Amino acid sequence: MSQPPGFVSYSHPSNYVCKLQKSLYGLKQAPRAWNEKFTSFLPGLGFNASFSDPSLFVKKHPTGIVILLLYVDDIILTGSSSSLISEVVSALTQAFDMKDLGNLHYFLGLQITYKSTGLFVSQTKYIQDLLAKVDMQDAKSCATPCLPYHRLSKIEGTLYHSPEQYRSIVGALQYLTFTRPDIAFAVNQCCQFMHNPLDIHVVAVKRILQYLSGTLDFGIHFNSGPLHLQAYSDADWAGDPNDRRSTSGYVVYLGNTPISWASKKQHTVSRSSTEAEYRALAITAAEVSWIRKLLCDLHVPLYDAHVLFCDNISAIALSSNPVFHSRVKHIEIDYHFVRERVIRGDLAVQNVSSKEQFADILTKGLSISLFQDHCSNLMLGSHKHEIEGGCKGIKTQDQSNG
Repeated sequence: MSQPPGFVSYSHPSNYVCKLQKSLYGLKQAPRAWNEKFTSFLPGLGFNASFSDPSLFVKKHPTGIVILLLYVDDIILTGSSSSLISEVVSALTQAFDMKDLGNLHYFLGLQITYKSTGLFVSQTKYIQDLLAKVDMQDAKSCATPCLPYHRLSKIEGTLYHSPEQYRSIVGALQYLTFTRPDIAFAVNQCCQFMHNPLDIHVVAVKRILQYLSGTLDFGIHFNSGPLHLQAYSDADWAGDPNDRRSTSGYVVYLGNTPISWASKKQHTVSRSSTEAEYRALAITAAEVSWIRKLLCDLHVPLYDAHVLFCDNISAIALSSNPVFHSRVKHIEIDYHFVRERVIRGDLAVQNVSSKEQFADILTKGLSISLFQDHCSNLMLGSHKHEIEGGCKGIKTQDQSNG
């Protein structure tokens, strides 16, 4: 092991190394040392690092492609050629002490089930462990993770006696949103009170856990489909009663399957619903741009314009009509970011009715019927049955506006 900075021997500054008295594994510098060792080995096998994701490596060969995803010492390996994959596995096992676990079934808390139509990804065991941790295995379930159109306050209620427990549970719920976009908005609300949780915030967290107890087997169905990107962008203008900031929400689809989503409070106060919607549109455009670059790294280039659906007419007009430019100087950066991509033909912003705004579930609490409709549109359901009617309202690029 090389001498660490600040502890270099003056008598032997360069040609001596530290002798390890115990295994490096488990120490703070272990992940970095392992990552440097492993990533420096991969180019020798023909892998190139992705510019969009530092944990992604791609090997392009005339007979196929191999994709490697690295998280510390957990690796996912896939590709279009089984012989190429076998060669890579053989080379890795010779250089490192590794074990091939076969087909992917469990990875970092994510459970993968293979179905006739594609993949089903869930976190059932993760939820069960979380409910057991808070002793809510037998909790009475509820239909939605939060009350319709209800917002949490930072002044109503009394201080919670164990803020550390609150932070631990909400942090665990954040990781759960990787496969459960239906709880993303509710978790986002609870995350805003980590520093000073009140009893009403704990009640909100318990409601999320109750909802999860009744939807243990829920996950996302990843089905094969056309390779085109489309996204839904929405904003709840001045919805936060504490600081009147707006909440942005987006969901990006590859074909008919959602692959990226987020619910996040905007950094500044918007002076109009148009401004709030346009900021959300810019955030969505940035995400679509990143996904497009990631697909290029995977040698899956997409040349058609990607459709962004928005339910605000004024925001759509701003993206294509320079006449409105003088009215939005306070959001000029977002304006140019979206408009440049529209002019280049990378994006096409289209109108969608509020009833078919799939990102609505990421910006506010909804009624039971509307919430369940959007869960279906997000391909959420149980692995015990196929989604029926999922994404029935999704639009393709050759359809008209509205």
